[in-house]
Amino acid sequence: MGRGVPELVLELNGRTWTLDPSRSYTLGRDPQGDLTFEDARVSWRHATIGWSGNGWVVEDHGSTNGTYVGGSRVQRTAVGPGTEVRLGNATDGPSIRLTAPAGAPGQPQVGPAPQAALHRAPAQQAAPSYGAPGPQAPYQPPAAPAPQHPWQQPGPAAKVPHQQGAPAGAGGAVHGDRSPTTFHQLALGRVMRIGRALENELVVSDLQVSRHHAEFHATPDGRFEIRDLGSHNGTYVNGQQLHKSGSAFLGPNDIVGVGHSTFRLVGDRLEEFVDTGEVTFSARHLTVTVDGGKQILKDVSFGVPEKSLVAVIGPSGSGKSTLLKALTGYRPADQGDVLYDNRDLYKQFAELRQRIGLVPQDDILHKELTVTKALKYAAKLRFPADTTAAERQSRIQEVLVELKLDIHKDKKVTSLSGGQRKRVSVALELLTKPSLIFLDEPTSGLDPGMDRDVMQLLRGLADDGRTVLVVTHSVAELAICDKLLVMAPGGSVAYFGPPEEALNFFGYSTWADVFSAFENYRDYDWAGRWRGSQHYQLYAADIDAVAAQPVNTAPPQQLRPPKPQGWTTQLWTLIRRYVSVIASDKGFLGLMVVLPAVLGVVSVVIPANYGLAAPTGSAKFNGKAGTILLILAVGMCFSGAANSVRELIKERVIYERERATGLSRSAYLMSKVIVLGVITALQGVIICAIGLSTRQLPAEGLVMPPAAEVCLAIIALGFTSMMVGLVISSLVRTAEKTMPLLVMFAIVQVVFTGVLFQIYDSPGLEQFAWLMPSRWAVAAAGATLDLGHLMPPWEPDHPTDLDPLWEHTVGVWATDLTVLVALGVICCFVVARLLRRHEPEVMRK
Repeated sequence: MGRGVPELVLELNGRTWTLDPSRSYTLGRDPQGDLTFEDARVSWRHATIGWSGNGWVVEDHGSTNGTYVGGSRVQRTAVGPGTEVRLGNATDGPSIRLTAPAGAPGQPQVGPAPQAALHRAPAQQAAPSYGAPGPQAPYQPPAAPAPQHPWQQPGPAAKVPHQQGAPAGAGGAVHGDRSPTTFHQLALGRVMRIGRALENELVVSDLQVSRHHAEFHATPDGRFEIRDLGSHNGTYVNGQQLHKSGSAFLGPNDIVGVGHSTFRLVGDRLEEFVDTGEVTFSARHLTVTVDGGKQILKDVSFGVPEKSLVAVIGPSGSGKSTLLKALTGYRPADQGDVLYDNRDLYKQFAELRQRIGLVPQDDILHKELTVTKALKYAAKLRFPADTTAAERQSRIQEVLVELKLDIHKDKKVTSLSGGQRKRVSVALELLTKPSLIFLDEPTSGLDPGMDRDVMQLLRGLADDGRTVLVVTHSVAELAICDKLLVMAPGGSVAYFGPPEEALNFFGYSTWADVFSAFENYRDYDWAGRWRGSQHYQLYAADIDAVAAQPVNTAPPQQLRPPKPQGWTTQLWTLIRRYVSVIASDKGFLGLMVVLPAVLGVVSVVIPANYGLAAPTGSAKFNGKAGTILLILAVGMCFSGAANSVRELIKERVIYERERATGLSRSAYLMSKVIVLGVITALQGVIICAIGLSTRQLPAEGLVMPPAAEVCLAIIALGFTSMMVGLVISSLVRTAEKTMPLLVMFAIVQVVFTGVLFQIYDSPGLEQFAWLMPSRWAVAAAGATLDLGHLMPPWEPDHPTDLDPLWEHTVGVWATDLTVLVALGVICCFVVARLLRRHEPEVMRK
């Protein structure tokens, strides 16, 4: 015991510990803690006892049910011989007694200091009157000495790893206050292989890790090297991904990331840290500026203790959605840092994104599928390609049981209640065992009962070892949260701290009054009021005390997350999922068959004696041939575009989330093109089979039977129209806007087919018509049928002045088809470009 430090003995259940002032002692349900309690009222890491430099103190770590000294709930207070500390309840919670060592000189009893920060319930305090915001209005808790915050508190016997490029013992360590999970000895000349397979020397039981992921080499000259073995989710050194099958030499301060595990060399020993959820998370001075210089997020700072539930509330326009995008890396803040366990999320996004789950407001799953099937495809996309079906199914079953969804696993998602669907969305994110989960308005549209169920679900997730941050408009269940962040209009922080003290802080009795004050006093300096309060000193003043791990900024291509599987594997999975979604929607299947059949029948309304060949009677021309082609072409335009016009907009939220987890943009787009292309081709065959069945056709075509040539032109038109539909679907912001654009597209195609009036030799108009798919499709069919000579000439005085695109030659027919398909390919590139707008910025090329 150091000189001048009074000894203290801790008594619990008949056992005693003499406390060491060089460390702190963790109390909670965590089996890895110093003193473990089985009482459900005790949080996972409930509190710590340690020497502060001036005296012994007990500090609550944001526990749900509180820490009590002398019957009062405390955040941080001095203790000494004779003090009794209770956890979870002031009267009958688990009790810890502190005494002086036997035979030690008498020590004065140190009880709870009157000036300590007491977390009293709002009912115990009179809310001050609060007519208009002003300096006299805020509730101020009793003054307290500057606290050490939960995200800075040293843990028991912590072995703090060095920073990259920092001396030993420097702050801001990657693994916070945790000791290594395990140790591994590296012998010179030895190879230690890491992976999920049991034959590896270092087995990592994490489905994010490939079977043979990477290997450590201890070279004869004493250096150590890490080599990637072609892993699917990547191997990282200081947050930067190695090239697939690449390698790097390691220094004493380098951190190697493999799945949820990180490794550090200490001499010839390899220390492993497994991320099991014990991570802190903090935002520091986040500021987001939009075009025109307007700030929609202003200097937002707060720190989240590990394994806690944090709610974010605020009126419309307070920047909640912008904050969520900044915290998750979807839209990084223009200024400020986001630290995941003291690691810069923006600079190390490719590695850390595997440990973060995000549940958007809209469901991130296909409602037409059953719960099990939806999770099966999600697991197939998120886990490495070398995971077996049994491994994925086992993980799915674990998640279903954890969220009590196993009784609903064979039901379609669309048949579940709103609360159950939200559970399925959470289950999808839990597949990869994230340590940090964000939820955006999970209770939106739910009744009060479901609201409570969802919030209790989130409370359970936090208690089970995860940090959960939820953006919500509901204030009914805030009491079960550990911390509350209140955003003010304009995007600044108005309050951060325990939810039970928030209303007293604002001086109102209801949240409706608080939100009304925000609206009535929009120009008031809410952020300044917060920073001038004692609550700020208690919960946010020291947010800058922890330094982030320094890391070199990587090129943009290295910041993008790797793809869990190869492009072909992703494409095949996406195609199978898309086919399953379509097959599960009987109404859509029926419509895809009925629509082309009806359009084909419409073309048959024209009497059958009007064929698509030269007339055999006295009439020289067949004026109906162009009309028949017009009906077939416009019907195919409408059918092809209708197939795809909603397909991207209805899956936008799903695509955004999956893209952040490593989904290939081109594989996603090609899955749509292939499946919809096959459907559209079948529809083209149906339209042509019905529409051409009663028509007389020329005896010979240019390169194949005339019916086949016409059908090929119609199918190519359907493909290009389908691609135009995807362009529309990627452009609009709501599904309601797709139908007017679809109708407009079909009408424009009618006008520019070249059948209704003369388009060639019309400067400007002719060139504009080149952009119309129907112009080239009718031209290709017209070349087969020799439509220039079959229809009456536009100018009787010049009967030989024919549309050059209808010329009855193989070259013209091939040119018409080539340009038609080229228009579809161009649309494909346009869609790929437009999809970038709905991706995290770090994913954009």
